[in-house]
Amino acid sequence: MNSSTKDKLQYNELKTLVQSYCASSLGKQLIDQLEPSSNLKVVKQRLLETTEARAILDTEGHVPLLGISNIKLMMEKLDKGMVLDPSELIAIADFLRGCRKVKKFMTEKEFYAPKLSAYANSMWDFQNIEDAIHQAIKGNRVDSGASKELRRIRKHIDIAEAKIEEQLQKFLKNSANKEVIQEFFVSKKNDRFTIPIKAAYKHQVAGTIVEISSKGSTVFMEPLTVAKYNAELSGLKMEEGMEELQILSALSDLVANQTQPITVNIDLISLYDMIFAKGKFSKSMDGIAPKVNDHGTIKLVRCRHPLLSGGAVPLDFEIGDRYRSLVITGPNAGGKTVVLKTVGLIALAVMSGLHIAADASTEVAVFDRMFVDIGDNQSLENALSTFSSHMKNIAEIMRQANRNTLLLFDEIGSGTEPNEGAALAIAILEEFYQMGCMTVATTHYGEIKEFSERHPDFMNAAMAFDNETLEPQYKLLIGQSGESNALWISKRMELKDAVLRRAKLYMESKNYRLDLLHQSKVMKKPVVALTDETEVVLEEYGMGDRVRLLEHDEPAIVYKGRDSFNHMTVLFEGQLVEVHAKRVSLELRASELYPTGYDLNTLFTSYKDRKFQHDMERGSKKALRQVQKEIRKQRE
Repeated sequence: MNSSTKDKLQYNELKTLVQSYCASSLGKQLIDQLEPSSNLKVVKQRLLETTEARAILDTEGHVPLLGISNIKLMMEKLDKGMVLDPSELIAIADFLRGCRKVKKFMTEKEFYAPKLSAYANSMWDFQNIEDAIHQAIKGNRVDSGASKELRRIRKHIDIAEAKIEEQLQKFLKNSANKEVIQEFFVSKKNDRFTIPIKAAYKHQVAGTIVEISSKGSTVFMEPLTVAKYNAELSGLKMEEGMEELQILSALSDLVANQTQPITVNIDLISLYDMIFAKGKFSKSMDGIAPKVNDHGTIKLVRCRHPLLSGGAVPLDFEIGDRYRSLVITGPNAGGKTVVLKTVGLIALAVMSGLHIAADASTEVAVFDRMFVDIGDNQSLENALSTFSSHMKNIAEIMRQANRNTLLLFDEIGSGTEPNEGAALAIAILEEFYQMGCMTVATTHYGEIKEFSERHPDFMNAAMAFDNETLEPQYKLLIGQSGESNALWISKRMELKDAVLRRAKLYMESKNYRLDLLHQSKVMKKPVVALTDETEVVLEEYGMGDRVRLLEHDEPAIVYKGRDSFNHMTVLFEGQLVEVHAKRVSLELRASELYPTGYDLNTLFTSYKDRKFQHDMERGSKKALRQVQKEIRKQRE
């Protein structure tokens, strides 16, 4: 599957969700590398693994994977001949102990998880390495009992430190030193025992300056009386370090000699972590393992999108048995795109061995390839139009598709002139059908719906819409064609009834109104008003112009310009009134009063009406309920 298909179907988001159930980074890394398989045998094996993991989780409630960490980096160090430090060796010992527990746990589950149990037979037991590490290292430090030589060295270190402490205490208690001592305690600096001495007296104390305080008022000196003991201690420390290194080197070699079988354990633990993460994901949504096939049949029964919450409407969907192409129609925001994404992601999930939230009778096909054309693929870099971008994507799909390909097209043929778009979409669907592809497409074009009805291997489907509440129901109805809700909305937005009636007529037939405009309604020259002396050409007025009503000497706003009788409509004191053009005078043009592009209609619409129209445009449920209430009143 190409990356574009996985991105648009949110496959990577699904993998991230499954990763959250992993016990270690080992399983997460394996899920990162997980890809949908087009091999039916592999898919069945993956689903069986998940089913057995789910059975173990349902029975036991847990798997002993907690505490297992990723030791790949440490094994890489050993491969380079490096010596591991105590904390790294302890991590390896803990990992090997975890492997031993997992092996024991899994071998006992042969009855209801035979496949997963069999994997444990390949796992190695390294209790001797575990014991060697834990005996030699305690508290992330090489223990004195790791060797006789280390015990001897540390005993001498303790004796040397005790002698140094004794000499320093004598120095502190000596009254002759009271004046030169800054603070009466022993301080360890650079692994040497020192006394804080006042800087002014540093030349009066026999010894070596080891460190000076940040302000320079104190020097930390090693008195001459302990110098020989400190030298002895330094030598012992070097011996200790060498002995510890030998012990750590021996333990590292012990592990390195088992690199190959330990790597097998790492791979098996990684596999178990991934499989049980799939099992936990299945349990979280009460998932099932659907039936699978390689002949293109998909039958989803009460199936939910893996990333949507439990409130999502379950999907019933079918293709591949009675028909190979499905055309889905319905209103905007009705869920058509969600259907495409649900079908696509469900297929990818199953091909990856994941359970899905659906009825047990669900069946999913395994495809060689899957392509989607959803959303706006416009490329700013190439300055492509939306339509061009879609066509480029479809052309590329056409070059790569084969007979075992699932295609998902959203609003196919849109973005261009409707007649051409519909014709092109039908030709594209025909071509993919002849190639043997399985196709699901959404559209608003009636021509595509009509083509689908006539083709014996195509089927129409619709997204359910409640005409009472004007709300989508997000339910797919196979075998039906979707109806538009445009007329309902247009009526509520106060479009003329005559216009709505004609639109409904034109939907049923193409008997368009083609009669010419009557000559009496055509103004061929400016209308004039006659006086006793001469003709006076009256001013032309446009919507939004500010005029003065001569009768009241008050301003008003023009709503409608002069008609054939020189009457005009203006907004005066909140009311639309009709006045004669001779009784007004122009004050300012609308172009001087309002910026370019300003919607002049808002001048004559109340805030309440404007808010309602805005709410309808954005699909407000409150506004839809108000429409529903008014529709019921009209029907009563």
